[in-house]
Amino acid sequence: MYRLKKTCDRAKRGEFHTPHGVIQTPVFMNVGTLAAIKGALSTEDLERVNCQVELSNTYHLHLRPGDEVVKKLGGLHRFMSWDKPILTDSGGFQVFSLGTLRKITEEGVYFSSHIDGRKIFMGPEESMQIQSNLASTIAMAFDECIGLPAERPYVEQSVARTTRWLERCVKEMKRLNNLDDTINKQQMLFGINQGATYEDIRIEHAKRIREMDLAGYAIGGLAVGETHAEMYHILEEVVPYLPQDKPTYLMGVGTPENILEAVERGVDFFDCVLPARNGRHAHVYTNGGKLNLMNAKYELDDTPIDETCTCPACQRYTKAYIRHLFKAKEMLAMRLCVLHNLHFFNTMMEEIRQALDEDRFPAYKKDKLEGFRRNRK
Repeated sequence: MYRLKKTCDRAKRGEFHTPHGVIQTPVFMNVGTLAAIKGALSTEDLERVNCQVELSNTYHLHLRPGDEVVKKLGGLHRFMSWDKPILTDSGGFQVFSLGTLRKITEEGVYFSSHIDGRKIFMGPEESMQIQSNLASTIAMAFDECIGLPAERPYVEQSVARTTRWLERCVKEMKRLNNLDDTINKQQMLFGINQGATYEDIRIEHAKRIREMDLAGYAIGGLAVGETHAEMYHILEEVVPYLPQDKPTYLMGVGTPENILEAVERGVDFFDCVLPARNGRHAHVYTNGGKLNLMNAKYELDDTPIDETCTCPACQRYTKAYIRHLFKAKEMLAMRLCVLHNLHFFNTMMEEIRQALDEDRFPAYKKDKLEGFRRNRK
């Protein structure tokens, strides 16, 4: 159940009650593709950086170690020793990213494993079954993520098929949640809005899927080739047609600037691989912009990544030391930077929630963006 606590124009401050705890929104979900954050972070680390929701990948876990294996071991929460909410994506984006290795039909998608090339089929029922085996808190509907640019006739056909797939997902999840051996019988389903950059297709699709009264609604197919201005325009047009009393999730979008702009337009949930990926390559986020710790100017810099940060890395280590670790190819370098970046994102979300609570989000957003731009390095 989602409770809308207050609004600031279109921005929403809420809380989402789930079988694995209450999620305070807006929220950034920390991406652990294979039930682990890349960069050698543990479950204890996630707790330390105040992670509310961990996100894992249906496609990848289906291949390794296998969703049946995870089910036999008690589900994803027990498998990775995490008792807070977990969202699993449907595999749709990974199928999209396979490009020429896939074939889309009404039944589902035939594709080749990126690991060993074996042939795999995944449709709405299969995606729901895999996610039920994983026993995540929130399951995502199986959809087609449309690459951009895209011709209107194809987008119309794809969105209609995604709608039919969603109907099949709803039916299959209901069946699975009533089986005796299902681990999480309260698994929630989020539908996904598609339509590329055609606002009228997006709006009609939003109207159609909101009738299904799902637990939440995502906006997919953005940040896949369009400009930021185009993405913000689509959000402005589409979000008002999604239920305000349900979570709105912008999939795969997550620079600090993107998050602030999307919160202002009514988005509650975010996820992105950038904090972990950038951290593994010495790029760190600060209130003064993004830094590249491999730059020579940090060789003798004995200050922390961010003087205002309370993360484990900033409380103990210097830029010079972390730069040395990268140069020496020590894994600790990646670990410290990923820790810092996730802490930065989760802390920023806490600040956003507090600003909304105190009716000062517009001023907070303005100051935050000015800080990023003023101190770019």
